[in-house]
Amino acid sequence: MAATLYNIYQRLFNAYGPQHWWPGNSPFEVMVGAVLTQNTSWTNVEAALHNIKQADLLDCKKIIALPQQQLATLLRPVGYFNIKAKRLQSYCDWYHQSGQFRKLNKLDTATLRRQLLAVHGVGPETADDILLYAFGREVFVIDAYTRRLFERLGLVTGTETYETLRELFETKLNRQQNKAQLFNEYHGLIVHHAKYFCRASKPECTSCCLQSVCKYDS
Repeated sequence: MAATLYNIYQRLFNAYGPQHWWPGNSPFEVMVGAVLTQNTSWTNVEAALHNIKQADLLDCKKIIALPQQQLATLLRPVGYFNIKAKRLQSYCDWYHQSGQFRKLNKLDTATLRRQLLAVHGVGPETADDILLYAFGREVFVIDAYTRRLFERLGLVTGTETYETLRELFETKLNRQQNKAQLFNEYHGLIVHHAKYFCRASKPECTSCCLQSVCKYDS
């Protein structure tokens, strides 16, 4: 299994090259994007981030101080904007009260993950996005793209829990060096491949770089 998982990474990397994922100019911008990307496309998140930047509000204290309705207006592109405004302010309040990046980065990964999961609106995928892409921790992010791709490859059943899949990937890739960098690239490659080739409907199987090892019957 370990060789298979790493071989798939190599095939994807050879096909698409570095993905430079996650888009963001600072750890805090990555965190905001991770909170906003729930149940929406990255294009919509970029539009909301643009609104926040244009208003000079990409700062946790400024976001906390902003009336929630005004923040919701800026977040309109991502949908569920009232809910996400509340979640983003909750995250920013926790982030500020916890000492922001400098203090949080001193915590071990397990402790930091527990604290993230205790924040209103932060689930496992969002927490792991933040851990991997903002803090550079060795955690593997599981999303719908990952489930779809590896179920079609025949390596998972598709019924596993989030934690079961996360631990599976982290364990099977544990012998690789620079795991945070590997997990970063791997997730970005999965996203790219699933968006443009292994799509939910009408997958591009004939031009897929994984066709020879895939069990999906198109």
